[in-house]
Amino acid sequence: MAGPLTDSLDSQSTPQVAPKQESYQSLDDILHYISHGWDRLSRSMNECQTFFDSKTDGEPFLYLPVEVPLPPEVEGLPKRCNIRVARLPEKITPADEKVVGEIRDHGLLFLENPYVVPGGQFNEMYGWDSYFIVRGLLRDDRRDLARGMVENFFYEIQHYGGVLNANRTYYLGRSQPPFLSSMILALYHADVAANQPNLEWLAKAYQFAVSDYEQWTREPHLAGDTGLSRYFDEGDGPVPEIMGDPGNYYRGVAHYYLENEGEHSAHLVRVDAQHPLDSLLGPAWEVSMCDPGQSPSSEVGCDPTDRVGLAADYYKGDRSLRESGFDITFRFGPYGVDTHHYAPICLNSLLYKTETDLAEISELLNRPADRQAWREKARQRQERINRYLWDSSRGLFTDYNFETGRQSTYEYATTFYPLWVGLASNEQASAVEKNLPLFEQAGGLAMSVKQTGAQWDSPYGWAPIHLLAIEGLRRYGYGHDADRLSVKFLTMVLENFRRDRTMREKYNVVTRSTVTRITAGYAVNVSGFGWTNAVFLELLHESPPAVLEQLRKD
Repeated sequence: MAGPLTDSLDSQSTPQVAPKQESYQSLDDILHYISHGWDRLSRSMNECQTFFDSKTDGEPFLYLPVEVPLPPEVEGLPKRCNIRVARLPEKITPADEKVVGEIRDHGLLFLENPYVVPGGQFNEMYGWDSYFIVRGLLRDDRRDLARGMVENFFYEIQHYGGVLNANRTYYLGRSQPPFLSSMILALYHADVAANQPNLEWLAKAYQFAVSDYEQWTREPHLAGDTGLSRYFDEGDGPVPEIMGDPGNYYRGVAHYYLENEGEHSAHLVRVDAQHPLDSLLGPAWEVSMCDPGQSPSSEVGCDPTDRVGLAADYYKGDRSLRESGFDITFRFGPYGVDTHHYAPICLNSLLYKTETDLAEISELLNRPADRQAWREKARQRQERINRYLWDSSRGLFTDYNFETGRQSTYEYATTFYPLWVGLASNEQASAVEKNLPLFEQAGGLAMSVKQTGAQWDSPYGWAPIHLLAIEGLRRYGYGHDADRLSVKFLTMVLENFRRDRTMREKYNVVTRSTVTRITAGYAVNVSGFGWTNAVFLELLHESPPAVLEQLRKD
């Protein structure tokens, strides 16, 4: 298996410790931590800590769109924060990966408003993390901060070609799961609850949501002739944002394919004078075809000069997996190699929700023709999801390889997405609910049933998937299951918080701990942590009084 995507930090590195006078033993303590955490995790262009990026080396850079005037808050930054301010080489169009190749020194992309980062090395505003963070902010009555984050996504669409994986230059050309319409409606309904409905703002937001949607419904994001969509990164070769030495990761991947599929694996290319690696692939992460310690005179024979590297299609899959947000899982083949060959249930469920969200916004804006058009698009996508992504024999929503014409047999927790967005029939929801034992563990839901060493597979559980699955089960009347899963997840997080005095990115739901042994993904179990904080608040709020009482006793 490959080495970690990170440096050599231990997975239980020292967390950010709370003040000594606070014991952090009760439920109220964790709520206090979360409430104060929004400020600790907030970044703005006025603060020097905003520009730090542990994923790159060299002098920090801040990049501005080529077409905007110099913002006043930027003028004093170079001296005060010891950074360089530069312009992007040209105006960005959607998925404009070619600009990335023209940027020698990667850096932060300017945003107008303060935003909340996840924590740890994730010191920028992420595409899908932000949906959960926005919900947490709204739950904690931080509406202005939430609004600023949504407005930042509008800025990204306007000046950087779309909602980005995150606001760093090396993420130009890659998005993340589409939650923008969900953020817009969450904020609008919070305004309504505060007796401050703003239809003018909603009309502006509608146009940006449409732009975001259209990115996913044209090439190269189309999944063959299925009428569905796929994840697809426009770039080629190794990604630039891997912490530490990228060769440690990519050589490990090449070793995996060599050991498990042999030298003729479609994901490998022979490297020699007659077969050099394509120049588009960047550095040549070759590996010897000899096993470590194998003698050239061994029985099977081995020439240590025979080397292999990773094929171009592997890198496309690797990049596309990172757009999915599920980096790394073996769900789309080992190390996500075939991600771009699949119509995934998560993405297409979210696009169905975008269509129904846009229908709702159209109704609020009194645009009946738009409303009808969006409802029809949603109906068509639901029909295609049922045709390609529903496995009636197993009672699971799955992914579809449109290159081979086969449904995936990889059991994955994204099967709950159709319940969250409301596209599942009652019969389908019942079948999915009966499959809960596949994923349910002592601390909640594991991502998959397979232990691959990848952080988005078993035995690890993640806050955002718990929120979507639990809310989906509630939507279809499975409140008992939702309560049980909420108790498992909330008590696990609370128990570990009492010990570590921090919230974590992910949890081992089998052992109910934060101890991770990641060999394919970020080895450090980052503290912070934006979406865990938010999901804890939301699940707590949605749970019945009996659950709250149990948490106060535990």
